[in-house]
Amino acid sequence: EKAHKEKPNQPAPRPPRQGPTNEAQMAAAAALARLEQKQSRAWGPTSQDTIRNQVRKELQAEATVSGSPEAPGTNVHFSTDPVAASIMKIYTFNKDQDRVKLGVDTIAKYLDNIHLHPEEEKYRKIKLQNKVFQERINCLEGTHEFFEAIGFQKVLLPVQDQEDPEEFYVLSETTLAQPQSLERHKEQLLAAEPVRAKLDRQRRVFQPSPLASQFELPGDFFNLTAEEIKREQRLRSEAVERLSVLRTKAMREKEEQRGLRKYNYTLLRVRLPDGCLLQGTFYARERLGAVYGFVREALQSDWLPFELLASGGQKLSEDENLALNECGLVPSALLTFSWDMAVLEDIKAAGAEPDSILKPELLSAIEKLS
Repeated sequence: EKAHKEKPNQPAPRPPRQGPTNEAQMAAAAALARLEQKQSRAWGPTSQDTIRNQVRKELQAEATVSGSPEAPGTNVHFSTDPVAASIMKIYTFNKDQDRVKLGVDTIAKYLDNIHLHPEEEKYRKIKLQNKVFQERINCLEGTHEFFEAIGFQKVLLPVQDQEDPEEFYVLSETTLAQPQSLERHKEQLLAAEPVRAKLDRQRRVFQPSPLASQFELPGDFFNLTAEEIKREQRLRSEAVERLSVLRTKAMREKEEQRGLRKYNYTLLRVRLPDGCLLQGTFYARERLGAVYGFVREALQSDWLPFELLASGGQKLSEDENLALNECGLVPSALLTFSWDMAVLEDIKAAGAEPDSILKPELLSAIEKLS
């Protein structure tokens, strides 16, 4: 235990990142696909807690239908790989990825100590009430499942100069006899990534409306609690005073970076030349290219080049790798669609006209914005 405290901030070298194992990916994909089919809210994404709880239920269901004829293609399950299941939970069910990284690096340090000092018993025991364990590991969902899956067992042990015993994770002798398995699980843990459900764009088309720039966003769009949202509203009211104070460039950049992390999603509307509105939902950190692709898929003449303009007529960046929150397009924005004028003039000069802007199947479902 003392060894863990000596160098708590020296994480083990991380191998190149890779996606989840094939088994984990297939099982998670099957569970997330069923979850996606069940989402029917008008605004699209459900809250993070709801998604987490539902995915957990789906994964549990996934582990019970092995070989079931009602679920073709889904007979690979986390029940056959509890280590992969626990790793997926650590990365997917915990919102703060910085805390996930810290916790994962700390677990890797524990395993490194065992690997480097297999003869020393103290490294095989982890006190659950240890401050480092509590602050970095116990707070993360999935970590206890990981320790138990790789061969640790909870045991009550006496503590020197203390009347009552305390709970420890103790590595089993069977696992200790297979050090290569611990090293493999450590690499698997360090190389994993979160599994994300594919976001439903909730594409909608609206008739021309003076309400185009007015958005009512559900709480899921904000990476904030109700109290934090109230605090943000108060901070906005103090914006003028804050802006009047001389700030360094570093202070401004820090505030901007903090602002980028406030939102989970963004709701975008694109005003077309005929006044109709195309609406879709995106992750706040998605790339600008996803918006261009979304719009192009809706166009009747999807081969014609076009531009998207932000408020004030400013053309969006040509760097399609920029994140939407870096472009100021969160938590909502109204964009303006414009055909590439040079190409449009050539088409008109040839005596032709672009077809109607949106595909007929989209226009047939047009709604009134209210």
